[in-house]
Amino acid sequence: MVVDEIGAGVSTNAERVALVGDETVGNVARAALFAALTGALAYVSFQLPVSPVPYTLQVLGVFLAGIFLGPTWGFAAMALYVVAGAVGAPIFAYGSSGVGVLVSPFGGYLWSYPLAAGALGYVAHGRDGLVPTTDVALSRLAVGLTVATAVVYAFGTVGYAFFGNVGLGAALLAAVVPFVPGEVLKAVVAVLVARNDRLRAA
Repeated sequence: MVVDEIGAGVSTNAERVALVGDETVGNVARAALFAALTGALAYVSFQLPVSPVPYTLQVLGVFLAGIFLGPTWGFAAMALYVVAGAVGAPIFAYGSSGVGVLVSPFGGYLWSYPLAAGALGYVAHGRDGLVPTTDVALSRLAVGLTVATAVVYAFGTVGYAFFGNVGLGAALLAAVVPFVPGEVLKAVVAVLVARNDRLRAA
């Protein structure tokens, strides 16, 4: 009987370990998927006539990672994206890569992505686990998207000012103001995707 109990305990523990392992593998796979998605969105890059900063869809990938993966794995997905690009994967704007991009006038945006995704995930889901995205209150999504956008453009502005050797006022005019309408549109798209029943978070 004691042997049976020990066997049952070992079996239960093994099942728990297997479940934890499967969950972690799944989360890593999803993080890699959203990192790849962000890399793909970076190829949608073009120059606005009023700013030297390229306009891309990368931030949409950041938004979706935070909404669908939550704070921890949203952060991890964007950290993976930044590291992959830094070591040579051509997944930054215009297919660029390398550490040099991170210390360019546009590098501040990239540094912000893990923090922005993590902050959005935390506001949307809290810290106790993922809520199905269709059940996340619109108010939480709105606040989370606003916080994430603020993080991205705070880092982007400081990075542009520091590495571009310009004042903060000039950096704001070049790195933030021209992009506000586009960020609003990206946020709307992110909300529409999040509320889609077919993309309910696991």
